[in-house]
Amino acid sequence: MEGSLNVLGAGIAYGLAAFGPGLGIGIIGGKAVEAMARQPEMAGKVQTTMFIAIAFTEALALLGFVLALILSA
Repeated sequence: MEGSLNVLGAGIAYGLAAFGPGLGIGIIGGKAVEAMARQPEMAGKVQTTMFIAIAFTEALALLGFVLALILSA
């Protein structure tokens, strides 16, 4: 019984850990498209900055996944 609660807790932890970065990536993408629409000549720089921000945000989701694996062990 206790093992199944650990797995359930790990699933909930990962779900919550994935929600924040998912929301953040959506906001980053939307704001980047808005910035590129306003100033098309800066699209290259905005896109590069967007990909860097997405990589850092995705690292949070991966950290949550690792934490979920540790909790379930």
